[in-house]
Amino acid sequence: MDLGIKGRRAIVCASSKGLGRACAIALANEGVHVTITARGAEALAKTAAEIRAANPGVTVTEVAGDITTPEGRAAVLAACPDPDILVNNAGGPPPGDFRNWTRDDWIKAIDANMLTPIEL
Repeated sequence: MDLGIKGRRAIVCASSKGLGRACAIALANEGVHVTITARGAEALAKTAAEIRAANPGVTVTEVAGDITTPEGRAAVLAACPDPDILVNNAGGPPPGDFRNWTRDDWIKAIDANMLTPIEL
């Protein structure tokens, strides 16, 4: 199926493993140029190499860093200053019963899942 997004540019946060990786691969398979981010440079490089090998016509840019920090966001936006697509996948609140979360748990979750994508 052609989603009509070939040639677009995407930032995919936390994309070295799991859901973020799957999103980056799916976008690249559709012809989207992807900028992938993660804190772990080694896993990120491995994912980037796999995406490049499977999609030679797609540009894959890797940016190692923490997307939830101002420095991490600045680095990714320097690499992809005008994205068409943003996949925020920066983690979430701690697992378990939300009634057991501290205020700091809530603030960290809001920072990662609301404020990070707004700032991007």
